[in-house]
Amino acid sequence: MDSGEQDAITDVPGVSVGHATLIQGTGKLVPGHGPVRTGVTVILPHDKNVYEEKLRAAVHVQNGAGELTGALQVMEWGLLETPIALTNTLNVGLVHDAIVDYMLNQNPSIVDRDEVILPVVGECDDRYLNDIRGRHVKREHVFEAIKAAGRRVTEGSVGAGTGMSALGFKAGIGTASRKTTGDFVLGALVVANFGGDRDLCVDGVPLGRKLQRDNDSPGDDGSIITVIATNAPLTSSQLRRVAARVPLALGKVGSISSNSSGDISIAFSTVGRVSVSSASAITSTEITSAKTLNELFRATVEATEEAILNSIFASDTMKGRDDNVSRGLPIDETLEIMRRQGRM
Repeated sequence: MDSGEQDAITDVPGVSVGHATLIQGTGKLVPGHGPVRTGVTVILPHDKNVYEEKLRAAVHVQNGAGELTGALQVMEWGLLETPIALTNTLNVGLVHDAIVDYMLNQNPSIVDRDEVILPVVGECDDRYLNDIRGRHVKREHVFEAIKAAGRRVTEGSVGAGTGMSALGFKAGIGTASRKTTGDFVLGALVVANFGGDRDLCVDGVPLGRKLQRDNDSPGDDGSIITVIATNAPLTSSQLRRVAARVPLALGKVGSISSNSSGDISIAFSTVGRVSVSSASAITSTEITSAKTLNELFRATVEATEEAILNSIFASDTMKGRDDNVSRGLPIDETLEIMRRQGRM
């Protein structure tokens, strides 16, 4: 399938992404002081007020050793009403609090309506490289990421992906998109932090085994949060089925969804919005064609697979706390292996 113009989740009209990246200090870990290798990434689902114009959404959990706040409400109502933020495990509460501030500032009538908001915040564990106990992502960093949100998405060791590693190599943020018939676009964005040293697989080639090195690594456990966006008019039930295709992409790149991995995906559609003032759908068309649904399922698998690989290919070797090193993928050696395997 063809990718969109940016080959990013922001090819879906109205979606924007911003990062705030924190890299400070070197050497021995001093909890609360550093070294710091972390950040926050915020996805704005459309260019309007997402609380006033809620989106159809759904969540799928492949392995639940992780956190996505607000997921229960999304699963119950089938609606998304806040931005989606991604960060490290111990910073979830602080980022959640900052998104609450942002939403209250944007929607002063929330309290008058006797309503509350439940922000969607996902996490992965970056303690191998980062002083995670220091909880260095603050309110101003979340607002910085929101302010920086745009159509161009930087990949690799940025934002929430700064201190992450996947499948034996430095990883982080990755994104990709696919176009289907009917002018629909589906985009994926991941924060990748999962899998073991020997697991990486690219186009069926077991690169992890061929590139194995005798060195320290973050280990086999970890997590991945995947965000899927589309302008196809899907119901929340259909979006749940889309989100449930993400694990197929994880398997293609080598994941076994380990015991301590939080493999969680959230999918939303930018059309078929629900107005908070009228409690009615702004648009009501929905897809009934099995052919179109199958294309969206394929787009999900392809875009997620590419997003994961992009998160690795776009990341360079990084040294973090206690001089722990997450090595970057050796690109030239990788390309030579792929050529020998007839994949290029």
